Amino acid sequence: MVMLKDDERLDNLLAENLRIIQSPSVFAFSLDAVLLARFVYVPIQKGNIIDLCSGNGVIPLFLSARTKGNIIGVEIQERLYDMAVRSIEYNHLQERLQMIHGDIKEMPKQLGYGKYDVVTCNPPYFITPSKEEINPNEHLAIARHEILCTLEDAVRASSQLVRQGGKVAFVHRPGRLLDIITVMRQYRLEPKRIQLVYPKQGKEANTLLIEAIKDGSPDLKILPPLFVYNEEGEYTAEIRKILYGEE
Repeated sequence: MVMLKDDERLDNLLAENLRIIQSPSVFAFSLDAVLLARFVYVPIQKGNIIDLCSGNGVIPLFLSARTKGNIIGVEIQERLYDMAVRSIEYNHLQERLQMIHGDIKEMPKQLGYGKYDVVTCNPPYFITPSKEEINPNEHLAIARHEILCTLEDAVRASSQLVRQGGKVAFVHRPGRLLDIITVMRQYRLEPKRIQLVYPKQGKEANTLLIEAIKDGSPDLKILPPLFVYNEEGEYTAEIRKILYGEE
């Protein structure tokens, strides 16, 4: 059994046969998190993985189906951290998955430098606008805007946490591509794989997936584009496979 609070609900992660606690007023994961969890390289057997800006723990849960390694999630908002902890307990994954309630900027000092094989991060996408423009819901505003964590904060923490030769993967918006590459190289992360995600054929890309290697040699691969919807407005075969495990 799991205790749900306020407007929380228990949703299925269908392809992984897991459940996750969500809330429309606090946090519900988007397709971006699913895509990042599928895009990033993870060791199948053992390894130490850390997910920054974890929200309700969706990426650690997704990754738990792809690796037998140990996974840590870091989330600064106590309510989201609490949702993640209860989801991990509900799925009986406490032995491999752990959540930390804290600021990602403090994690290298707290957990150690160069300790992780893989770092993932779905950071806030938008530079903080004026008070009039920002979402009045504090939980959603912090998740979407660089209020408590900037892109550089996230990249710096990732670089400090990952071992030499380890991988760091981000999901972000294509409009920030040059910012991401610039700041990654500034912190010794060499971009190696990029994939752009498009709502459908003929539309501009709206999601960027990027993976870098700590102190890697320059050699960037641009992967084939990923389309979310077909002409009928239904999920494409690739997205159905990611979401539901359908072949």
